[in-house]
Amino acid sequence: MDFKTTTGRIGVNITDKAALTAQVQDRFARREGFALATLNLDHLVKLGSQSTFATAYAKQDLVTADGNPIVWISALAGRPVSLLPGADLVLPLASMAAQAGLKVALVGSTQESLKGAEAALVNAIPGVIIAARIAPPMVFDPGGPEAEAILKQLADLDIGLCFLALGAPKQEVLAALGRRIAPRTGFASIGAGLDFLSGHQNRAPRIVRRLALEWLWRAVHNPRRLALRYLQSAMILPGHALRAIGSRL
Repeated sequence: MDFKTTTGRIGVNITDKAALTAQVQDRFARREGFALATLNLDHLVKLGSQSTFATAYAKQDLVTADGNPIVWISALAGRPVSLLPGADLVLPLASMAAQAGLKVALVGSTQESLKGAEAALVNAIPGVIIAARIAPPMVFDPGGPEAEAILKQLADLDIGLCFLALGAPKQEVLAALGRRIAPRTGFASIGAGLDFLSGHQNRAPRIVRRLALEWLWRAVHNPRRLALRYLQSAMILPGHALRAIGSRL
């Protein structure tokens, strides 16, 4: 299923975990970098109005479905995909990097959270090498000189995998720039994934996620920040669903 943006169309091109594993392992073996984005309804809202975000998204090599609505819409279009949220990809990707002997970097969030995430990764994955922890300031331009300096640092360290926990659109914009400045690095935009791993944010319980109610759990726990976001997402859902059905006719 392709989704309309301000600069063209974006589609989920990684259908399931097996496909993602094959792609990432192949790129790690060849030391070819990548940019991985996880598409959700909030991204679609932004992609419909922010050309900079849409341009950056078009440069993502791998796109997974992050959110049940994307899975449902894809099914309506007759192009089923599996749910692969960014938070669920941290451990598998880090494990693949460790198996390939590649260095890992953590970028985003806070130094305290990154230290906790590093400890969790080292505890969970034998042989993982965390070579850099970088927490940019809150006011951070992902396309500016500071971003370029961070990416050059990653290139100098020969980082194989970099987790970006900056939130959209910053992380995707930085990943797109990283494809040029650090072409041997795989960039994975995983939102709050590192904060979940470190315990600085609490993720919805597994049973809530299985019932596809994680969005409600998050809204209840952080209504001031998320209420408008989910309202905007709900407003675009019917249109995308209808277009998905229409694409099969």
